[in-house]
Amino acid sequence: MDISLDTLLNTYVIPWGTKFIMAALVFIIGRWIAKALTKAMQKLMTKSDVDPMLVSFLGNIVNAALLAVVVLAALEQLGVNTTSALAILGAAGLAVGLALKDSLASFAAGVMLIIFRPFKLGDFVEAGGVSGVVEDIRIFHSVLKTGDNREITMPNAQIYSGTIINYSARETRRIDLVIGIGYEDDIKQARDLLTQILSADETVLKDPEPTIMLLELGESSVDFAVRPWVKSGDYWTTRAALLEAIKTRFDQEGISIPYPQRDLHMIQKSAA
Repeated sequence: MDISLDTLLNTYVIPWGTKFIMAALVFIIGRWIAKALTKAMQKLMTKSDVDPMLVSFLGNIVNAALLAVVVLAALEQLGVNTTSALAILGAAGLAVGLALKDSLASFAAGVMLIIFRPFKLGDFVEAGGVSGVVEDIRIFHSVLKTGDNREITMPNAQIYSGTIINYSARETRRIDLVIGIGYEDDIKQARDLLTQILSADETVLKDPEPTIMLLELGESSVDFAVRPWVKSGDYWTTRAALLEAIKTRFDQEGISIPYPQRDLHMIQKSAA
């Protein structure tokens, strides 16, 4: 059966050509609009001091979602049944989501960590059962460096689901020491020596003022609570220096630092 050129043009070429042209226009214009909207959103977030990592990540997500809408609109122009395509994509997305539920949980936790910022790069934190300096915060995991220079990579879900202790969040930190002296030692002399030791240390802050108080009458010692304030970065060095200074000064002044002792009584019975 012969088909005339006019019939071929009117039935196939022109209608399909028009559809392809419309689909191409929808895709090109839609992609340009998607990029413009993404850039506008990223610029607005940057002005609002949102974390650059989150700006980039959300920008990619929004751009991908808008492109998906543009592609579906272009397919509609070609006469493709997008309802079936959406159903297939939905089923595939559900299967992938179930297979990657742990990764998706870490992804969600990473977004929450970036948004709410319980810690930042360089902070010393305790989270997920480990302690270390935060070196990197990524979408699925974070990297911590321990004091002995080990690198720990932790899923964000493990971090966000537990308690986070940020030792670097505040500028100052209190050192809590318990110093015991013997019952035969002079309490006033011990208090004066502790005051002198704290005053002589330049890293101990004057405000808030250090606290020295009698804490407890223990089984073998009279315990003082010694609580000076220092800058967070000086915590460990000052703590070690104070302990050494207290021990050295107490030894010089004849004040004992008791330790638990036990008396052993041996009873010797004569043979019958």
